[in-house]
Amino acid sequence: MPRTPVAEPGVRPPVVAGSFYPADAARLAATVDRLLAGAAPVRLAGRPRALVVPHAGYVYSGAVAASAWAALRGTSPVARVVLAGPAHFVPLRGACVPAASRWRTPIGDVEIDADLRSLAEAAGARIDDRPHEPEHSLEVQLPFLVRVAPAGVRVLPVAVGDTSPGAAADLLGGLAEDADLVVVSTDLSHYHDDATARRLDSRTLDAIVDRDAAAIGDLAACGVFALRGLVELARRRRWPVKVLDQRTSADAGGDVDRVVGYAAVAIG
Repeated sequence: MPRTPVAEPGVRPPVVAGSFYPADAARLAATVDRLLAGAAPVRLAGRPRALVVPHAGYVYSGAVAASAWAALRGTSPVARVVLAGPAHFVPLRGACVPAASRWRTPIGDVEIDADLRSLAEAAGARIDDRPHEPEHSLEVQLPFLVRVAPAGVRVLPVAVGDTSPGAAADLLGGLAEDADLVVVSTDLSHYHDDATARRLDSRTLDAIVDRDAAAIGDLAACGVFALRGLVELARRRRWPVKVLDQRTSADAGGDVDRVVGYAAVAIG
C-alpha cells in the first residue's frame, strides 16, 4: 500500500508522485504533453460523454491513457468531471466520495465539486476519505486532466466497490446529468501471458462495445464495478462506443509472461 503523506486540512496530497509518474512539476508536465502529442488523432462526432482510461504507471499505460484523454482535443471544454474507479487497498461496498475540498498534484491543485458530491451522497454514496487516501487509480488521471482541461476544472472522485451494474449506472447516470464527462479508471486483465491477456481483453472490449455489462467477468478488470456501471449506462442511453487503443504492459517493455492489459475507450 502506498504511504500517505501528511496533508494539510482539506487537501489530499499525491501519494504516487515519483513512482507512477514524475514528482517534479516541469518533468510531469512535459511527460504528459509528450504522451498527448504522441496519441493518434481520433475522429468522433463530438466530445465523448465518458472515457475508459487505464491507471498504471505512465511508463506502462501512459500512452494508452493519453489516447483516451486526447479525445477531448478540439472539443468544447470540460468544467466538471466525475472520476470513478476501484479502491485497491480498502475493502468497499457501494461508493465513497471524498470529504477533502482539493486534491493536489505536482502541477496544481484540483477542486472537488461540492455540488456533485452532494448529488452523489443523495444517491447513496458515503463521504469518506479513507478509500481515497492510499489509492492511485484516480490520482494518476489528474495530471492528464490538468493539461487538457481549462483552469478551474472541478472533479468528483468516486471510489466504486462491490455493487451491481444497475446501482453503479444509477449513480453515474445521475452525476452525468450535471457533469461534462465521466471517466472510469481501470486496467484490464492481470498477470496472464501476453497472448492470453490480449485474447481476454479483446473479449472484454467486445462486451463494452456491445454494451453488455453482464458479459464482463469479475476478473476482467480491476475497476470492474465502475466499468460495468458505465457500460450499463451506455446501454440505457444508447451511447455509441469506440475503442481507441488496446495494449499490454509488454508493449512498453514489460515481462511477456506476466502482463497487465490496458485499453482506452470513448463512449457517447
